[in-house]
Amino acid sequence: MKKTLLGLLCALFLSGGVAMAAEEPAFTVMLGEGDFEIREYPALVVATVTVSGSRDEASNAGFRLLAGYIFGGNTRRQKVAMTAPVVQERATSERIPMTAPVVQSGSDGAWVVRFIMPSTYTLETLPAPNDARVGLIPVPPQRYAVVRFSGLARPADVERRTTTLKAFMERRQLRAAGVPLLARYNPPWTPWFMRRNEVWIPIAEASEEDLDRPSSR
Repeated sequence: MKKTLLGLLCALFLSGGVAMAAEEPAFTVMLGEGDFEIREYPALVVATVTVSGSRDEASNAGFRLLAGYIFGGNTRRQKVAMTAPVVQERATSERIPMTAPVVQSGSDGAWVVRFIMPSTYTLETLPAPNDARVGLIPVPPQRYAVVRFSGLARPADVERRTTTLKAFMERRQLRAAGVPLLARYNPPWTPWFMRRNEVWIPIAEASEEDLDRPSSR
């Protein structure tokens, strides 16, 4: 029954029947310039899987695996008091609220898909995934260069936006500290012109003077 319900929930989401929850990770905008921003994110915890295929195939496969975890495919050990001094452990599952965005990185053949865990959880308080393919990892505080765009986030669109973001970073003399990430905020039923997508590139620590420096042209 649980597998049937999970399959239905995943199918509804992927076909547009379920909207993504509203919570997004908090961040501070250090610099804004048109569609570009420099953001500072606090420490986060993410659920992550590595999948193969095209970007869209990996996104769907990764979503289903991660949805399985948050929809109850997990185990929390609770101590239940019996007759003193006996204490027994009981395994329970927990439904974890969905957040936005779903974050993806990599290339054809090896994609990493991540759900950012709600701010009320820590690595210690999250239940353990039942599926060994799902991992829970801490992400330290990080600054990102971000470009926001609407549309279907097709490969050509993502590549073009990534190129413009790298050009923005070059003008600002900012150095990448990791690979580009695609962040998608909306379920598939959302009209293309209302969709919110972003490309994030982690950047090496920049001083306030660096951010205040006029953009070189």
